[in-house]
Amino acid sequence: MYNLLITDDESEIRNGLSNYFPWHEFGYRVVGQASDGEEALAFIAGQPVDVLLCDIRMPALTGIEVAERLFRQQSEVKVVLLSGFREFEYAQSAMQYGVRRYLTKPTKYAEIAEVFGQLRNELDQTKQLPAVPALAPDIPSGDQTIEKVKAYLHDHLASATLESAARHVFLNPYYLSKYFKTKTGENFSDFLTKLRMDKAAELLRATGSKTYEISEAVGYSNAKNFTRMFRSYFGVTPREYRNED
Repeated sequence: MYNLLITDDESEIRNGLSNYFPWHEFGYRVVGQASDGEEALAFIAGQPVDVLLCDIRMPALTGIEVAERLFRQQSEVKVVLLSGFREFEYAQSAMQYGVRRYLTKPTKYAEIAEVFGQLRNELDQTKQLPAVPALAPDIPSGDQTIEKVKAYLHDHLASATLESAARHVFLNPYYLSKYFKTKTGENFSDFLTKLRMDKAAELLRATGSKTYEISEAVGYSNAKNFTRMFRSYFGVTPREYRNED
């Protein structure tokens, strides 16, 4: 079991998260609650905590400031931030302090289960790895996240979705969508469509595969939808594109 500390300045949310989610089924035990950032840090300093679930906006110290202090202390505590949908631009600054996971208010069972299930797997793997010398923390980490997403899309073109890409980099899909747009200036869906259309064009030119086979290879189970998208993108149908000189 991993020790979990829940921090929120609203007692109703704090108590609800502590008491109404079956943490033990996911490998966690709630070892305490804190009503603000200072209290959370004091708790962590006094006893073992593996994971901190922390509201992003609190009086005294914000969730991001708590994450920063833990980061500066080279703490191994994993931080999951609780935030509202409108707080993305603010929340993304926490990535430089190693925060990769977010829950949105109001929290949903499925979202908590997914985020903390992935985190438990990561903690399990870390526990099994041999100790390695400490390295300097990587601050341009946000750009690495984008590169990991792009590599994932290239390697899983037939099945990739926003949700699967978000799972790959341990982010909430909503946050990944906003973060991708912020960092690249391009919508996630537009980028994925571009990859699929470019790959389809390559396959049409370089192989004798049938249209439906290429359609499935680039992530379209319905060949008609693929043809419609291809024509919208290139101005010609797949067959016309293949037959061009």
